[in-house]
Amino acid sequence: MYDHLFSEIQIRGLNLKNRVVFPAMGSRFCSDDGYLSDQGIDYYTARAKGGCGLIVTEAVAVWKPGSVFRMLQISDDSYIAQLKKLTESIHAAGGKACIQLWQGGLAASQTPGSVIVMPSDLPLGEGKVLPGASKETIHEIVKAFGEAAKRAVEAGFDCVEFHAAHNYSPHSFLSPAFNRRDDEYGGSLENRARYSIESIREIRKNIPKDMPIFMRVPAKDDELPGGLSIEDVIEFCKMAKEAGVDVLDVSRGNIVTSAMRYEVPPLDIPRGFNVDNAATIRKAAKMPTIAVGRINNADLAESIIAEDKVDMVVMGRAQIADPNFCNKAKAGNVEDILNCIGCNQGCYENCLIGAPITCLRNPSVGKEAEFAALKKVSDPKKVLVIGGGVGGMEAAMMAHTLGHDVTLAEASDKLGGQFLLAGKAPRKQEIEAATIKREKQLQRAGVKIEYNTVVDKAYLESFAPEVVIAAVGASPLIPDIEGVKGNNVYNFVDVLNGTKTVEGHVVVAGGGLVGLEVAEYIREKGNEVTVIEMQDSVAKDVGAGRKTDILIHVATSGIKTVTDSKCVKITSNSVVVDQKGEIKEIPCDSVVLAVGSKSNPTSWIEEYCQKHAVEYKVVGDAVNPRRAIQAIHEGVEAVINI
Repeated sequence: MYDHLFSEIQIRGLNLKNRVVFPAMGSRFCSDDGYLSDQGIDYYTARAKGGCGLIVTEAVAVWKPGSVFRMLQISDDSYIAQLKKLTESIHAAGGKACIQLWQGGLAASQTPGSVIVMPSDLPLGEGKVLPGASKETIHEIVKAFGEAAKRAVEAGFDCVEFHAAHNYSPHSFLSPAFNRRDDEYGGSLENRARYSIESIREIRKNIPKDMPIFMRVPAKDDELPGGLSIEDVIEFCKMAKEAGVDVLDVSRGNIVTSAMRYEVPPLDIPRGFNVDNAATIRKAAKMPTIAVGRINNADLAESIIAEDKVDMVVMGRAQIADPNFCNKAKAGNVEDILNCIGCNQGCYENCLIGAPITCLRNPSVGKEAEFAALKKVSDPKKVLVIGGGVGGMEAAMMAHTLGHDVTLAEASDKLGGQFLLAGKAPRKQEIEAATIKREKQLQRAGVKIEYNTVVDKAYLESFAPEVVIAAVGASPLIPDIEGVKGNNVYNFVDVLNGTKTVEGHVVVAGGGLVGLEVAEYIREKGNEVTVIEMQDSVAKDVGAGRKTDILIHVATSGIKTVTDSKCVKITSNSVVVDQKGEIKEIPCDSVVLAVGSKSNPTSWIEEYCQKHAVEYKVVGDAVNPRRAIQAIHEGVEAVINI
């Protein structure tokens, strides 16, 4: 199945068994000083075992003075041994290994004391200026790229990738938006490309003739006035080809504007959004090319290759969510795949704060060895999972997988809870589809599910569980204000699930993620919407992985936001707010409450379990309303620890 996607490709002396690339993505699975951990080796190896054709390491620093805290290094010989352990593990798993060679430029600013390599002086405000790199520094880094390539050969890598995108130093030198030098490294495109071309030639000198060089490039400069056009990138790629590059890896985005969202695009950005750019560059540069950008399902990937748009596809988060993605797709078992939903919660957001990555859909990320060692229990327990939200679903699936006698009791006629509800919001159809798909996976696996079942004390007495996982979730919080029980007042759950319909001018009380999404949902139906928020700005609870896109959509859709405003009263035709001590009235036809949720009570469950010496665990929103990622991980961990 998917014959084009899983066909071989030859690049110089490298033969790849399929067209799927696991790209360079930060994992933080290394020591503070850049040595890859065994945890990181297990993480990469799991994707090789899963059938991926080429595994590319996360960015690896070639020049120690400009490196970043807790990122991989290849800046001296001491790093070779552990990297060799990685390549040997990937090869033993049937994969091929590529190392991404990186010099961070402006990105080094995240680590105090690191040298920030920029082409030209960069004003920092208050009279401070970051000086442009000297020629001596440029030459030193060019040499470092070559030495790093030599070490990569010693470590057993099958190819190398030169990173010339994302505003790292090669990209910044290439872009006229940053490069204002007047020497041989500035001015014309040929001069701006000189630093990269010299680095590529130095890499080529230090690797075998039959070893390919990949190069990550930006398709263009997004949101950078006077930056690179796609035509500039094409001409640069032709120069790079002559210098020794074999394959183009076409990305998007930069780290200095809101275009950063294109580097790790959230679900708000369409699937495959950058494929046509890659196809254009491939055709003009006449080079094998990799497409990047939310290619997260096998049908899309197959069509891209089958239509001869590019030669390979990056499927990164798709294989974080399911390390066996390739094997499942090739075998035609796509219904068993856990699809990435582009939430960016466990991967991108963790990386931003320097924490090891994880995944909402896959709690085993970073714990591959631990999860691989799990065996069916020798003493199965009678397990009752109360609540079929995502935490309860994953707890039930894990309990079933480990051999327990598990029953999942759900009060409604479908699984998914608030996660399924979240899928009703604009641009979140993938969340709804993934939740429905997971329910079917539980059914096919044989998990016992009791729908329309309200668990009470009598049910517990009759069921007589040995273990209870309480995943009973949360309910909308109803604030204690005058008029809150009026006929024109609704909660976000009823609106999103279609139980209630609002029309006209609608005020949404609450400017967090839920409030903004329900506001968009209402606005899409042609209504006028105003969001009121107590804090000084909206979207404060939204992670960096989606915040920019949500704010853009709210602004462009015409939704009004009123901040620093506390709702004090609701009338039949208005909302009265206290805005920094000034009382104001906002006319409206209806009000939707989205001010948060409160945990559903579990004390009665705990009392039963304590009285009957039953092991129990409360997980997810029933503990404290949070994100789905916490509910899923807690549900799985609760079962593992039975």
